[in-house]
Amino acid sequence: MKVVAVNGSPRKTWNTAKMLESALSGCRDAGAETKLYHLIDLKFKGCTSCFACKRLGGLSYARCGMRDDLTQVLNDVWDADALIIGSPVYFSDVTADLRAFLERLWFSILMYNREHMIRAPKRMPVKIILTTNAPMEGFHKALNESIINTMTGFVGPAELIEANDTLQFDDYSKYDVSMFDVNAKLKRRSEVFPLDLKKAYDMGKRVVEEAEKI
Repeated sequence: MKVVAVNGSPRKTWNTAKMLESALSGCRDAGAETKLYHLIDLKFKGCTSCFACKRLGGLSYARCGMRDDLTQVLNDVWDADALIIGSPVYFSDVTADLRAFLERLWFSILMYNREHMIRAPKRMPVKIILTTNAPMEGFHKALNESIINTMTGFVGPAELIEANDTLQFDDYSKYDVSMFDVNAKLKRRSEVFPLDLKKAYDMGKRVVEEAEKI
């Protein structure tokens, strides 16, 4: 049993990364092998519409034909039994890096075929983690519904959890952030974020159980 996680945040030790690490800890405790990719470490582009993934008889049919640092990530995703992705929310969307990853994951298996439109190598459960400075769960409802529905249709049954009203800085006094109640932020960090991490951990254990049933 193998679970691959993809971190779309440019920060490798902050909110999104911590949530992903907690989820992967749950996966490992459920008996899975895990691997985490930080997209910020890789050199890659989004889809370039080369259409190699749609060329009949081509070497990259139903696989992304581009060759860069994302190639191995995509290969590992399709070799895995479950996928976990994470991203902070920027302007009501995932980060540019994660969006580029999703373009190449999704478009490579989308065929313009009336009878068999999705040609994914397999179906697998997908877990999605979004972290956001937004004050309430579901604030980015359109994004949540879009990514859940697309992942479910293209890759496998998807579930999303959020960590809201997150701490963005180690020291708020160094930044122009007077709109925030820093004490409230710190209090939430100490009281609520541990619950978010537990939620991610439980989700990690759950995705292994779900993968075993597919």
